[in-house]
Amino acid sequence: MEATSMIAEIAKRARVAARTLANSTTEQRNQVLLNIADELEKNLDLILTANQQDMAAAKAAGINESLQDRLLLTKERITSMAQAARDIAKLPDPLGRVLVERNLDNGLNLKQKSVPFGVVGMVYEARPNVTVDAAVILIKSGNAALLRGSSTATHSNEVLIKVMKKAIASTKISEEIIQLIPSTDRATATALLTARGLVDLVIPRGSAALIRSVVDEATVPTIETGAGVCHVYVDKSADFDKAIAILINSKCDRPSVCNAAETLLVHQDIVDKFLPLALDALAKSAVTINADAKSKGIADKLNIKANLATEKSWSTEYGTLEINVAQVSDVMAAIEHISKYGTNHTEAIVAEDKDAISLFTTLNDCAAVMVNASTRFTDGGQMGFGAEIGISNQKMHARGPMGLEQMTTTTWIVSGNGQIRE
Repeated sequence: MEATSMIAEIAKRARVAARTLANSTTEQRNQVLLNIADELEKNLDLILTANQQDMAAAKAAGINESLQDRLLLTKERITSMAQAARDIAKLPDPLGRVLVERNLDNGLNLKQKSVPFGVVGMVYEARPNVTVDAAVILIKSGNAALLRGSSTATHSNEVLIKVMKKAIASTKISEEIIQLIPSTDRATATALLTARGLVDLVIPRGSAALIRSVVDEATVPTIETGAGVCHVYVDKSADFDKAIAILINSKCDRPSVCNAAETLLVHQDIVDKFLPLALDALAKSAVTINADAKSKGIADKLNIKANLATEKSWSTEYGTLEINVAQVSDVMAAIEHISKYGTNHTEAIVAEDKDAISLFTTLNDCAAVMVNASTRFTDGGQMGFGAEIGISNQKMHARGPMGLEQMTTTTWIVSGNGQIRE
């Protein structure tokens, strides 16, 4: 079937299925999520076997380690996905919330209520966890999900969809509220991105190149998730122990993800005391260091290997155990560096000085600012959303980790008693 026709047919089925969600109760949608969690755990071996096929193909194709990490499923990761579904089931229903209510002089009552978008498309690379996270968030928020993964995760995604459809089958909600786009070719992606009127929203998750391609090509409205060139700025007022712990966690906890740190900025007044500690900690954690000339000089004296950073280094999202290191004159210089090279994702300051913290949090134009905390906390689960469908770097509609509430829009309910406009 031609790609445009195929997407149109799938989207139409999804819209019909979405009506079963619109008529469902909170309890019914929650039960679907609980069923999904149970089925994921019951089918661990099946899922792991499928993922091993994808991993073997990825390694044979020479796919980089960062993408392999995002592709990998383990027992722990699948259990975490199941727990996220249960956590989302416990959260308040995002639908039907009255956001604004007012009574007009003419007797009309106005209510602005939260409602689903309708049919939401996801375009993503590797990341089979997105298949589950997106599905459960969209189901709970009353949306049908069209999931277009990449060829690298074909076997994993097919099994995950099969498992989730089995979980839905025992409820009154249509299985077609979640659908995996059967082809991963370019024509199918284009058809999804241009299905305006059939698909209400598209969210990309993946590399900067994928996201830019989706945003540029789509005629369907998009929410732009973005690359994470995140910074840790250590101010002259910083507690060194906190700073080292935050730096290592931000970089090393899971370097392949978008909220990992890519650059360390250090106030020049503490360079002689702090930077040797930081360089040593990074080296012991097997982190490749790319430093400005002054910082490289310090590394050389300590016999710590450091490469000289290039202009390209500062804007690179490594996704691996690699980091940039630079000295800055003060907090304003740090902010200027971040403004030039950052991606408006997450920035962290380690400081005790309230004025420095105030400047950093006020003047950094980003989705999240961490004060004396790791960049890794920009995460739906960590922020209490249960899971996230992505982290938005844009300013329209949603910004930061997107959970249930961000997957709703609004409608006005105007109630009268026969009023007409004069």
